[in-house]
Amino acid sequence: MPKIEVNESLFFKLLGRRMDSVSLEALLPNAKAELDAWDDTSTETEDRTIKIELNDTNRPDLWSTAGLARQLRVRETGEIPSYPFFVPLGESRKAAYTVIVDKSVQKVRPYLAGFVARGPAISDAMLKDFIQTQEKLTWNYGRKRRSVSIGLYRPSIIAWPVHFRGADPDKEAFVPLQETRTMTLRQILAEHPKGKEYSFILQNEAVHPLLLDDKDRVLSYPPIINSADLGAVLVGDKDLFIEVTGTEYPSVSLTASILACDLSDMGFSIENVQVQYPYDTPFGRNVCFPCYFQPEMRAGIEETRKLLGLGMSVEEARNAAQHMGSQARIEGDQIVIKPAEYRNDFLHPVDLIEDILMGMGMDKFPPEKPHDFTIGRLSAIEEFSRKAKLSFVGMGYQEMIYNYLGARKDYIDKMGIQPESVVKISNPMSESFEYLRNSPLPGLLGTEAVSSKAPYPHRIFEIGKIALLDKAENYGIATRQYAGFLSCHAQADYNEKASHVATLMYYLGKEYTVREAQDCRFIPGRQAEIVWAGKPVGIFGEIHPTVLEAFGITMPCAGGEIDLDLLLN
Repeated sequence: MPKIEVNESLFFKLLGRRMDSVSLEALLPNAKAELDAWDDTSTETEDRTIKIELNDTNRPDLWSTAGLARQLRVRETGEIPSYPFFVPLGESRKAAYTVIVDKSVQKVRPYLAGFVARGPAISDAMLKDFIQTQEKLTWNYGRKRRSVSIGLYRPSIIAWPVHFRGADPDKEAFVPLQETRTMTLRQILAEHPKGKEYSFILQNEAVHPLLLDDKDRVLSYPPIINSADLGAVLVGDKDLFIEVTGTEYPSVSLTASILACDLSDMGFSIENVQVQYPYDTPFGRNVCFPCYFQPEMRAGIEETRKLLGLGMSVEEARNAAQHMGSQARIEGDQIVIKPAEYRNDFLHPVDLIEDILMGMGMDKFPPEKPHDFTIGRLSAIEEFSRKAKLSFVGMGYQEMIYNYLGARKDYIDKMGIQPESVVKISNPMSESFEYLRNSPLPGLLGTEAVSSKAPYPHRIFEIGKIALLDKAENYGIATRQYAGFLSCHAQADYNEKASHVATLMYYLGKEYTVREAQDCRFIPGRQAEIVWAGKPVGIFGEIHPTVLEAFGITMPCAGGEIDLDLLLN
């Protein structure tokens, strides 16, 4: 879970009042947060920091001093701040500043959002907080800068309009921050500390993105590093140009919105920037930022009462929603909200109902004793799975347990399958947990990849849930109970797996047949589909060398997977 450090003085100024640790601890749950630590009171007030742990990864707007203070302030007062500088999606508005995007960046880093902020001189606490917010947003929400990165500049020294175009990494050169020499983009990736850290994003691209002013002076090399000439922001600066680039437009736009709201709360005035594209984007070809793009969300009062178990009125539900920062209205028996400019986490009516719960407060829900007492028992699929586990253990396998969420590189790229066959999370907080697994095999292969020093043979298995795309299901996704198994040693082959499958099916009491299969994860001609009751229920065979190489496995492997739900029914 994200942890942030807030400057005590700045935080209480934005909150509107000072608090002791006991009062703050009682208030923080309204933002799904808790107090982690507080600097010793012997330190000067201006230098003290409060460490806060956030328990909601769906709210990147809370990962800053201003964002957290705003949520707590609105929750207490119900007064929603106004941000009139936002331009509704599709609406045109004259902007004093323009960024012109070139077609050459479309395939490498196609989207940009930005704005100009003018206000009080930036204090040391404000600059530290902004850098922390930048790091949190780009590392967690921006997937280590791959999908979102942020740049800060002084607009007064920039020749407008700004240009965002592609560049030859071996020819284009500039002086990056923390350097005194001119370096090519390729040199920056190979030699600069930030270049080395983030080279994985661009090192295989033929064209690299570059942000320049109208005099062809480099502002930055997103998402790697700013220039030393135009890309440095210092304490005492009063004007800022903030740009956000990335590969996912809603995330890019929301990041800009969060930063604009934070600076507005700190006393800055926000000025719009128009971004002009030569190609179509989800927001159009000419977009004015900060941009309000969030759709409305609604929930019925009966559904709300049922899920929360509380007999509230429509008016009470609406007021509770507004105490979480969103404008709300009543339409018949429904609550309709216009999400706050800095939020984009309403994917389903249940998300709105959760906001209503948070807005009402947990103290509104009196504890109740259970009305019915029942005796628990194992479900049919769990009993069936235990029989399968015992069979695997009897054959010398060791049980493994893995996460159900993972990264594209493990579930798709290394397995050599099409991404369209795997369920993707619509708003992941990290690229490490971006997809729902569609097979237990990637986890087993990942374990084998780090087990080369253990004595052979290796035999491991896992029984757990996977997610498959299925249009017949309510949400287009079917959850299945799968058994995955893998052997790794010099003699691991098709025949070994065939004998293990035969043993497993015997103890499960299932008669089966096999037929030729064509699965890219296995070697052609050395794989078979398991057929039971006339339908395919699994597959086994020798793992394809391409897959083994992708995982860094040098020993032959054979394995497979079986749908236990299908076998049981």
